[in-house]
Amino acid sequence: MPLGFESTAEATLPEAVRLLSEDVRVELKRWWLAVPSDKTRTPHWDIASTCTIEGKAGIVLIEAKAHEQELIKEETGRKGIETAVSGSARRNLLRIDWAIRDANAALAEETGLPWALSRDWNYQMSNRFAWAWKLADLGIPVVLVYLGFLSASEMSDQGRPFTDNVDWEGVVKRHSQALFAAEVWGRRLACGSVPFVPLIRSFEVRLTDLAAP
Repeated sequence: MPLGFESTAEATLPEAVRLLSEDVRVELKRWWLAVPSDKTRTPHWDIASTCTIEGKAGIVLIEAKAHEQELIKEETGRKGIETAVSGSARRNLLRIDWAIRDANAALAEETGLPWALSRDWNYQMSNRFAWAWKLADLGIPVVLVYLGFLSASEMSDQGRPFTDNVDWEGVVKRHSQALFAAEVWGRRLACGSVPFVPLIRSFEVRLTDLAAP
């Protein structure tokens, strides 16, 4: 196994001791949660890894999908205040709303484009962009990748698999049009001088290629 890929669990960045310094991890949790606890969760990432971006130590974050329904089902928002069962849960929902609005306002100012990241619609993509922005705001270069696995016929009972990169890119851009302009994808955004680059990529993995010899 390649060095650095021994851990296959989904990453939560405030707990990612191998990826981020303690002060960054503490600030991320404080930014996202008003009342942190062992039971509160921050977003899980399919893949998170260190990398080098423009000659500086950075982070690559990957959100992966294998069929269309994985994005369609994300077009709703996070559960609202009215469903929160405790004061702490309500405070955390309000903090998450504020954190996403904070990222949204900053990205609009920095890019000169309209943004509509929200806790109440397309929540997962909204939080992915908010977290990537926050890392850049803390001085860490970021590449955010939406990765589509192509021809995943074994997932056909769950949703329509993606046929090729054009298909996957179209699905992602249709999903993201409620949040920002299509020109955001593939563009080098900047938080001050720190780069944040959102990309759409695809890859076909044949199950026979993964079989043990």
